[in-house]
Formats: sequence, structure tokens, C-alpha cells
Amino acid sequence: MILSQKNLDLIPKEKLTVPGENSFELPEKVLQFGTGVLLRGLPDFFIDKANRQGLFNGRVAVVKSTKGATTEFTDQDSLYTLCVRGLENGHLVSENIISSAISRVISADQDWDAILTIAASEDLKIIVSNTTEVGIQLVNESIHQNPPVSFPAKVLAVLYHRFKTFKGTKESGLVIIATELIPDNGKKLETIVIELAKFNELEADFMLWLQEENNFCNSLVDRIVPGKPDAAILANLEEELGYTDHLLAIAEPYRLWAIEGDEEIAKVLSFAKADAGVIIAEDIEVYRELKVRLLNGTHTLSSGIAFLSGIDTVKNAMTDEQIKTYIDILMATEIGPAIPYQVTKAQTTAFAASVKDRFANPSIEHLWINITFQYTMKMKIRILPLLLNYYKLFNSVPEQISFGFAAYLTFMQIDRKEGDRFYGNFKGIDYLITDDSAAYFDGKTDVADILNDVAFWGTDLSALDGFVAVVAEKYKAIAKDGMMEALAELTTSKINVL
Repeated sequence: MILSQKNLDLIPKEKLTVPGENSFELPEKVLQFGTGVLLRGLPDFFIDKANRQGLFNGRVAVVKSTKGATTEFTDQDSLYTLCVRGLENGHLVSENIISSAISRVISADQDWDAILTIAASEDLKIIVSNTTEVGIQLVNESIHQNPPVSFPAKVLAVLYHRFKTFKGTKESGLVIIATELIPDNGKKLETIVIELAKFNELEADFMLWLQEENNFCNSLVDRIVPGKPDAAILANLEEELGYTDHLLAIAEPYRLWAIEGDEEIAKVLSFAKADAGVIIAEDIEVYRELKVRLLNGTHTLSSGIAFLSGIDTVKNAMTDEQIKTYIDILMATEIGPAIPYQVTKAQTTAFAASVKDRFANPSIEHLWINITFQYTMKMKIRILPLLLNYYKLFNSVPEQISFGFAAYLTFMQIDRKEGDRFYGNFKGIDYLITDDSAAYFDGKTDVADILNDVAFWGTDLSALDGFVAVVAEKYKAIAKDGMMEALAELTTSKINVL
């Protein structure tokens, strides 16, 4: 039995959260660009939850911009199951939700007129997007194509059609929320849309309405939604649920959608009242810093350590006392205090606790080797600001960060080259280095030479008193004794800090 509206009554409800009785009659308040699991597992999750609580009372019409059929959605009346699995506050979470947030999925290529009809609806209040970072790019093109090619041109076409329909009234403006993983995503989209409007020589009245009555919001999304599980896990879940679902996805319990906006925007986004995971604030940078430093930064510094210790996944690393202790000390004593933004200890402590729950999630297979992708770029973007701020605040060597640097340099040591691919080998562990800077390390083995390269790092690391020497010392210990032995010496000396 496939999941669908007509089969809902036949599905056993004991282990399920199901749609409310009136959910299928709710108006389409949201136009969403993107069908991916992140949108279904985060924004649409919040909207569905709010609808069940009677707080939003609106559904999501989804635009599919890529080619291909939408039959997997139409066959299931756009219903899908979100299986929430993992740890929250140290406790196991297992929840199955049938979401009715999505009303329909419309192919932009096949039915652009249907999208323009939604644009002309009084019910429409919000546009949400996740078109990947590549989607928010300026392409000078006519918005009168059927359909326009680029995502920003589609947004402009929707807004222009709406302006014409409602003659530019204040009430017809929309809240537009970008969730693409780039800084200032909403404002970048707004800038491109304005440039496109100028390219299309749209009238001055529209330009004024576009900028005065529409709100383009930056936002930050944070939830691991791996998507459809492998065949064995899917079969077990469908047996447990009692039906087949071609759109089923797994998500972790942690969820955050931080949206930049004021009280007026919050009134439109009434779904935010349904879950503490939605935050509407005039400054969301603190949430970005917490995520980039404590979550992403810890991932980055730990990845070489764990992988070169022979540990494959993040969850398995959290069962190893030495690595778990390293992560505890790193976040509590070096990353948390050195975040280059105004944050409180209470904020860093709470976020660090949620990060450890997420790392230990038994339902998510997050490979350390995948986290080493573009290792160098991640070290520069995520770790260097922490390192520099740590010295600014404490003027001493952060030993956990230094050990992470030593592990990174060990990982980047080139063992051989095959064509344009570079490989490393550490004590029998052979691996591909997927890093645009890999060629730089070919033939380089001296830690001081690498760390003193101002052109490579964009800053003078030799000016940080003792840092280069400590990293070199830990690098030698890793080479001589192995990763776990070198790590044991470090964590044993610091274990009483917490």
C-alpha cells in the first residue's frame, strides 16, 4: 500500500503523527523553489507542525526547476514521511511524521502558467528557496520567457506578475526567504533581482514596489537530512510503518531555521510559534558563528585525527573515549571562548551539548573522509579566525587546535600522484586527498616552511608566539607514535580542565 490521501484511513496510526482533518483544504501561502530533502525536512517540517497546531493554516506549492517528472509527488498526493531519529539532550528520539505541508509540485518547464497563477493569488505570502549556491547567480535574461531560465529571473517574473495583478499595493508584497548555504543569501538574491529588473527595463513604479514592499530575508538552516535511506533500512521502516513511501526521508532531531527579520515579518511567518527551532531576529550572525565554529570547526579539526586513527564515521568516533575527550576539551576551552563574535558562555555550552548529541547520532552515517573534502579551505575559513582571536584574547598556544593543525598537515602529506589525483598514506591507511590545495603539498614536509608561508595562509602564523613550534612538535609525535598514542598524551594532560 502506497502512502496517499485516500489510503490514510487504512494506515495504522500507533507510531505516526498524521495530517489534521482540514489540512488538505488549506490555501497555498508559500511558493517554494526546490524539492530537496532539506526543504522538506526543515521549513516544510515547521509549516506542517504549525498547521497541526492551527498557527499557520497554509500549504506549500513547490516549483520543480530541474527537468524530470513529478510523478513521485503526484502518486502520493505530495504526502511524505519524515522519520526523526537520533539524540536530543542525551535521549534517543524516534518519531514518524506524515507531512501534508506540500499541496502540489509544479514543473516550471511544463506549467509555468500555473506558477504565475499562484503569483496572482491573494493567499500567497511567502517565497522560500533552496536552489544550491549555484542558483543565486546573475544571468541577464528576459523574464518574459516561458519559463525564465535562472532562479532569480523566475522570482522576478513572479513578483512582476504579482505587481501587475494587484497594481502595486502595499499588501501584495511578499516575504522572500533564501536558505542557500552562502552568507547574506537573501540580500544577495535581492541584489540580483534588482539588477535583473534594470536589465529588463521594468517601470519605476515596479522598482519602488519591489524594494519597498517586499522583504528579502537572510536565513540560516541547520539540520542533517540525509534523505532516503538505503534499501535495507527503508524496508525495515516501511515494515514498521505499514506502507510504501517513495519520498520517505530521515532527519536528525536538531533543527534550526534562523531568519533575519523584524516584528512585521514575524507576523507573516506565524509558523515560527510552533517550534523553538525557528528563530526570527534582526541579527542572526550569532547563530551562524555558533554553527561555523562549534559544529563545522570541530568537525574540521577532528576529521584528520579520527580518520587517521582508523575510525570511519562520526558516530563511531563518539564511542572512542580519547576522541570524545578531545572534542569536549576543544569546544569548552578553545573554540567556545575564542568565537570571534559576541556570544555568552551559556550559548556556547548549550550549543556544544547539542553538537555532541548530533555527532553521536546512531542513525546517521557521516564519513570522516567526506568531511576532509576541501580540508585546506575549511581550515582557513573555519579555524584561522578562531586561532587568531584566541591569541588576541589569551596570547598563548591553543594546544587542541595545534594538534588539529598537526593532524591536518599529516593528512595532507602526499604519498603518490596518479594523473591529477593525489593520495596520502598514513601507517597503512591509504586515501584520496580531495582538496584543491593538494598540489601545494607535493614535496613539502617541513612544518615550519608550510606554516610560515604568508601567501598561502593569508596571515603570518609565525607571529603567533610558540604556535609553529608546538604544531611541529605534535606533528613529529604523530609520525613517530601514531595518531592515537599522540592524542592520548595530549588528552591525558588536559583531562582535568573540564
